[in-house]
Amino acid sequence: MVVTLEDTKLWLRVEHADEDALIESLITASQEIVEYILRFSLNDFEGDIPESIKHAIFFTVSKFYEERNEIDMNELKTVLKFLLSSYRKEIW
Repeated sequence: MVVTLEDTKLWLRVEHADEDALIESLITASQEIVEYILRFSLNDFEGDIPESIKHAIFFTVSKFYEERNEIDMNELKTVLKFLLSSYRKEIW
């Protein structure tokens, strides 16, 4: 995973372990969505992952966590495309 459970819980301001499994699954799903927007695997980065990409993952996790029943995927994709535009490839 690009971001840790501990860092993600800090981002979400979650102090308990009751939902760790849920948060870990949201991290995985969020990373997959970010890779889809970027049009490449995050494993392709040499060295450290840029902070803006980590923040895009945190943002996506928080949207899924906080708005799990009413998430607007079009809005999420628009924000992610903006956040990730400088790294996004033209095609797969």
